[in-house]
Amino acid sequence: MHHGDNLDDAGRALLPAAGTIVTTSSGARSLPHPARGLRAGGTTRLEAPGRPPIDITATPCRHGPPLSRPIVGEVIGFALTWPGQEHGPLWITGDTVHHRALRRAAAVIRPGTILLHLGGVAFPLTGPLRYTMTARQAVRLCEALSPRTVLPVHYEGWQHFRQGHDGIEQDLRSAPDRISGLFHWLPLGTADQIHL
Repeated sequence: MHHGDNLDDAGRALLPAAGTIVTTSSGARSLPHPARGLRAGGTTRLEAPGRPPIDITATPCRHGPPLSRPIVGEVIGFALTWPGQEHGPLWITGDTVHHRALRRAAAVIRPGTILLHLGGVAFPLTGPLRYTMTARQAVRLCEALSPRTVLPVHYEGWQHFRQGHDGIEQDLRSAPDRISGLFHWLPLGTADQIHL
């Protein structure tokens, strides 16, 4: 795991209690616990007694500009499906910028709910280059997909986020109502109910 916002100390402390760990192929090799490593397009199934199976498909990510993988490491997103879903797969985009492979995969998945990593991550050393999506990029992605619900995450708590809650809201005000109305903010530390 390349940096602390991918798997911090608290996350590492939870690993021994996790039934199954699903991550990137390189992440699985680097963990001190057994894990299932996936590359974009790969799938695995989670099964537990008395629960419906969950199929996980890894989706493409690019955590930065073209050719940045040797620096930032391997990243993937996850599309989750299970019997009885009413509105289509749950898609966790992962730490990614808006790019062609991401759009193609999303069009195949046709997610009903998107856990959308935002924040417009940037660093002084690399100037205007972004390492995660901005709200404007998110709007373009959602216009192409028409999901039922968008849950923005990954936009606060680290210095490298360049677009926080207020900046995202500002960009959403200029988005079409049919898109901005999809965004549902999850209150920090409070349970919320989402119909999947």
